[in-house]
Amino acid sequence: MYQENCPYCNVNADEEQQITLENETCYFIQKESEQQVLQGSGLIIPKQHKQNVFELSEQEWNDSRELLLGAKRILDDKYAPDGYSVGWNTGKAGGQSIFHAHLHVIPRFKDEPLAGKGIRYWIKQKENLRK
Repeated sequence: MYQENCPYCNVNADEEQQITLENETCYFIQKESEQQVLQGSGLIIPKQHKQNVFELSEQEWNDSRELLLGAKRILDDKYAPDGYSVGWNTGKAGGQSIFHAHLHVIPRFKDEPLAGKGIRYWIKQKENLRK
């Protein structure tokens, strides 16, 4: 499955977007402009258009894990992060803005102003309480 206007179906259309690793069903991509604030960050995406994580095949799950471990080895060697934030945003309410499944891989460093604040930190703020 392929969607013409999807930036992750067309990974080579964005000159800033680089394929760092790939296997049979997935890519690990990084974008140069995101490296200033989120140094080393990238996305694992299936090559076939899948709207969200719940549509992934068993092989895409396994291949995503393989790339996650490979990305970690590369990022550990290059940046020596102190931790990682790794996660899927699914659906508009879940924070997904591009509707092609993608796994965020974000190295974290102890000298960041928001070190120690994980994905759940923002969601569990009082301002997020449902009315």
